[in-house]
Amino acid sequence: MARRTPTIDRSRIRTQPARRRASRVRTTDEARPLAPGASVADLLSSLPGLLGAADLNAAIDAWARAWQRDRLVLFGFGAHLIKVGLAPIVVDLLERGAIGAVMMNGAGCVHDLELAMMGRTSEDVAESLDEGRFGMARETAERLNGAIEQGRRDGLGMGAAIGRDILASDDRFVSRSVLATAWRLEIPVTVHVAIGTDIHHMHPSADGAALGETSYRDFETLVGLVAGLAGGVVLNVGSAVVLPEVFLKALALARNLGHRVDRLTTVNCDFIQHYRPRMNIVERPTRKGGRGISLIGQHEVLIPLMAAGVIERHAAAARPRRKSPAKKSPTPRRRGGGKKR
Repeated sequence: MARRTPTIDRSRIRTQPARRRASRVRTTDEARPLAPGASVADLLSSLPGLLGAADLNAAIDAWARAWQRDRLVLFGFGAHLIKVGLAPIVVDLLERGAIGAVMMNGAGCVHDLELAMMGRTSEDVAESLDEGRFGMARETAERLNGAIEQGRRDGLGMGAAIGRDILASDDRFVSRSVLATAWRLEIPVTVHVAIGTDIHHMHPSADGAALGETSYRDFETLVGLVAGLAGGVVLNVGSAVVLPEVFLKALALARNLGHRVDRLTTVNCDFIQHYRPRMNIVERPTRKGGRGISLIGQHEVLIPLMAAGVIERHAAAARPRRKSPAKKSPTPRRRGGGKKR
């Protein structure tokens, strides 16, 4: 005899009024269509107040607020940001004062120098590797290694040493160099290398002691910057390993030395979520106060949009508010409802 499968009695379900139920999405959160000729501010305010769009606006708000209040904005990035043509955006933000310090990996220096020096960069790695030519650009290695060695002798960190060299050169495209602009504006740039990861490390002109000493000076500079990061903003754009690890160690050291680094906003921007940026940028640093935000998207779209939004919101906050016209006092009502007896 077949066993009968038990069923539920739906007539006994307990319901509740829809209007008394908690809801996570409202019409006030919905996107608004844009009219032709809308501004960046209009575009950002028209986005849904949900998920990634809400996070994007929160990141822009935090950045603009930190800039307005003269709190540190620490802008970190991997080499990809330079390779996809975003150096002019970063240079503009540096010029405006929207970025107070920069941290980057060693590969970023390679591409920043080559674009300043000859207006092009990024070789075909697979083809060059097959032919034994990958990373063998002579001028790139000589310029970087020479600048780093001179910086070591002069007591500079790697970022300052390379920025100084580019600014002092007769390179055609110096004005779009992040490193040269930061050196000119006296904005700290810290470069954090792993020995053997960058093409100029392979050349006979490379000096491991100079690489290590100048990059370690930059680590000490970074610790000093992080110590004053309370109420500020940290952005990590596209570095999956080096910068998240270095930043976490700098934060640990700053707090160990008694600096209260809290109430900060951390923003990680990348194509996908990686473990280290999620833990070391977004989650762990903000446990004592603040907010961590993860933005997923193409650098070449996301960063210009953020930059434009930050510039507009900072300008709007700096504008003097117009005083509303004084309202006329209403005619006092008579007792008894204002009616004549």
